[in-house]
Amino acid sequence: MSGTRAGVRKVVTVVDEVLLELGRPVATPVRRVAAAAVIRNPWAGRGFVANLQPEVADVAPELAHLLTARLIETLGGVDRIEAFGKAAVVGLHGEVEHGGALIHTPYFGNVLRELTEGTSIIVFSDDRLPAGEPLTVPLWHKTAAATRSHYQTVQIRVPDAPRPDEILVIAAAASGPRPNARIGDRRTDPVVRLADLEQARGDGDLEKLENVR
Repeated sequence: MSGTRAGVRKVVTVVDEVLLELGRPVATPVRRVAAAAVIRNPWAGRGFVANLQPEVADVAPELAHLLTARLIETLGGVDRIEAFGKAAVVGLHGEVEHGGALIHTPYFGNVLRELTEGTSIIVFSDDRLPAGEPLTVPLWHKTAAATRSHYQTVQIRVPDAPRPDEILVIAAAASGPRPNARIGDRRTDPVVRLADLEQARGDGDLEKLENVR
């Protein structure tokens, strides 16, 4: 995918690889990748556009193909993708809804999910910002969104984007969990109720919650 239909000005790929955490080698070295396409906002200069669908159907699938290919290439194969996320940053002359239109519909999300062999709803972030501002993109497991070890983020910043009439569209992925993840998971969590918390606080003994099931 060349990005021609979407009017891509540039593509930026950011790679974050954590090897040590507090001086301790991580149990599972993880690469987190964000791939971003800078495009001209297809609704720029048109005022309030009631129906965004035609441009979404025309542009979003190509962006999803382009950015997912970057993720797969950078991580070394689709089987290396364990977590994913998506995001959009709209330039100051656009609406946040313009970014949402490009990432929150099946034309982008379903393509990204299928190409990465995922099944989860894709976690996201979006904003309207001047060029060069960073955006934090959340990630979670591509087939088991409740898997707490894979809740993580990757940050991306493109110095000259988005310009006021541009949108930065982002797909992100990780090859594994957070560094040295160890806070448990929903399958092993105790059953914690508000009444139990209040009782434990009243007794001054929060350790009692260890035995609440």
